[in-house]
Amino acid sequence: MNYAIFHHLFHQTTLFLILSPWFIVYAIAELALKPFYFFYEKILLRKVKSNKIPKHIGVIMDGNRRYAAQAGIFSKDGHLLGKNSLEKLLDWCMDLNIRIVTVYAFSMENLNRDEKEVAALMSLFDSSFKEISNDNRVHQNKIKIKVIGSPEKLPKNVQNSISEAEEKTKNYNNFQLNIAVAYSGRQEIIHAVKTIVDKAISGEIQSRDIDSSLLSSHLYTADLPDPDLILRTSGEERISNFLLWQIAYAELYFSEKKWPDFDEEELYMAIFE
Repeated sequence: MNYAIFHHLFHQTTLFLILSPWFIVYAIAELALKPFYFFYEKILLRKVKSNKIPKHIGVIMDGNRRYAAQAGIFSKDGHLLGKNSLEKLLDWCMDLNIRIVTVYAFSMENLNRDEKEVAALMSLFDSSFKEISNDNRVHQNKIKIKVIGSPEKLPKNVQNSISEAEEKTKNYNNFQLNIAVAYSGRQEIIHAVKTIVDKAISGEIQSRDIDSSLLSSHLYTADLPDPDLILRTSGEERISNFLLWQIAYAELYFSEKKWPDFDEEELYMAIFE
């Protein structure tokens, strides 16, 4: 058990012991309702699978810091629990045959956060991409890893870890995980427009060739279908500069749960609604 999870469980257990009478009531109620919850989840899963399953979902993983603050743990431990939630999400998506997942891991604006927090996140990215490179689940399920954004703005060791993960999985095509790091939706569009302008100046394309399909073909997600569903956690109801062009026709789902609390049932609800 890693430190972050142990610290969180210790904190929660202490609270329950302080409020022990309520804990006993809660535990009895949870035990009594467990069979009903099991059948409810099975029914919900059956309904979800009978609906049209998204080919591509985008996730704004929000709430790690707020979760940490409420749980009385360090911010870095909240981010670590958020990483664990992402791993579980990928398992659920593979079970549902959702082939493409794009997650918003770190925005361009996040580079302006407190230096210690950014350093901790960079360390987490470095170790996480190294883990991905050697994760048997990634290789057994043929998951292609792709980073979108401006990774050149990240420390060199993180860039190297990203390159290794992308290189080792570049020929996989069963599933794809896109990780938006140092990402900005506006900058993505600006980058695409600049590339098109340069091609027009050089005579490679004509003005009559410029349309939505051409612009889409110059985005970071050029070889992928647009997302069918965007979900965001932690109660915020905004897009925050994520895949601005690609989500024109996507369904939007906003969850009150913070990202470390996100569970399988919530994913089912997002798809079912």
